[in-house]
Amino acid sequence: MRRWLPGFVTLSAIWGASFALIKVAVEAGVPPLWVALWRSALGAATLWTILVLRRERVTRDRALWGHSAVVAVLLNTVPFTLFSFGETRVSSVLAGVMNATTPLFTLLFAVLAVAEERRPGARRLSGLALGFVGVLTVLGVWRGIGSGEAVGGLACLAAACCYGAGFAYLRRFLSGRPESVVTLSAVQIACATAELAAVAPFAAGAPHWPGAGAAGALLVLGAAGTGLAYLLNLGLVRTAGTAVASAVTYVMPLWSTALGAAFLAEPVGWNALAGGVLVIAAVALTRPRPAPRPAGSAASTTDAPGPGQRVR
Repeated sequence: MRRWLPGFVTLSAIWGASFALIKVAVEAGVPPLWVALWRSALGAATLWTILVLRRERVTRDRALWGHSAVVAVLLNTVPFTLFSFGETRVSSVLAGVMNATTPLFTLLFAVLAVAEERRPGARRLSGLALGFVGVLTVLGVWRGIGSGEAVGGLACLAAACCYGAGFAYLRRFLSGRPESVVTLSAVQIACATAELAAVAPFAAGAPHWPGAGAAGALLVLGAAGTGLAYLLNLGLVRTAGTAVASAVTYVMPLWSTALGAAFLAEPVGWNALAGGVLVIAAVALTRPRPAPRPAGSAASTTDAPGPGQRVR
């Protein structure tokens, strides 16, 4: 049995379940901004606790904190809020499928911002086009963009677009830094928490007790989905390489669909299934071909994260 498989399954399940957990919170009346804030705050508390246990020191380098604040906006503050808002209008099943478009947006922004990605090739461009068709299918554009479901779907799509821009920015400005992934993640989520704390009380009012079920969902969403999952992702990259770690993207929609249908009794429309298949196929097309390795050499597990690599 491959040693990385349990971590792979656990990570995909945690991130795939995040959409059902968000749905539980918003259905209990937690405003989207507060879902995003609690998610970030609990994730930050988890990551900083791990930093203390590992006795890692965090630098005060202004460049690190400045770039991390920008990354937090693109990877946490805005998309966490948009997904939560989107799920007030669409199912967690649809939100999970729309999230699967993240690698497509990552490639799109990488082509614009990263020199080595300027020529993606016909295969990867075909993947982008196929992904666009898949998105239109999931949204059910023949029903009209003005419907509530379409608005929610577009919010989730915008969140995935933010992820794509965030990963391109992260790759350009932070991927070469000497700090550990845990340190970079802790700083990023701390920035997101501060950004949301400055907005949520004024835009969404004071927090309230949403009930034990929603509180538990937020606890798991923050501590596990935005905290421990970082460590699982790091461990997966180290034991299996970035190619395997990025393949979590393919499995997450399966978890979000299964959990939404089984535990939240959400319908799974034919267009969500068909569009999801098209999106996953598009992601497969846009992945770069692995570079050939000399015979007998081991797979690298220390490559820099590519466009498909998820950082939550």
